Amino acid sequence: MSSVKNFTDATFQTDVLNSDQTVLVDFWAPWCGPCRALTPTIEELAADAGDNVAVGKLNVDENPASAASMGITSIPAVLVFKGGEVVDTLVGVQPREAYESALKAVA
Repeated sequence: MSSVKNFTDATFQTDVLNSDQTVLVDFWAPWCGPCRALTPTIEELAADAGDNVAVGKLNVDENPASAASMGITSIPAVLVFKGGEVVDTLVGVQPREAYESALKAVA
């Protein structure tokens, strides 16, 4: 069972951009109500992801460089990466199926 990873400015290049896996990153902040509402969905996706997908969160307040480099202007924002490139972006709280579809599209 996979768990939600915690991405930081220090690990973003290695864990996200250089990853061999598909990576789903939830850009969030603790004060953001919709971000907190999305957390159970992200945790479910991580639990169901299997070995080919890494699912994690990046706190934009603590890690502003990564958020800025990805052009994050509103949160929650979920970006799906494949081969270091953004292949899908979902802004705001979406139904779980939207995230599953984004992952399936690059699987």
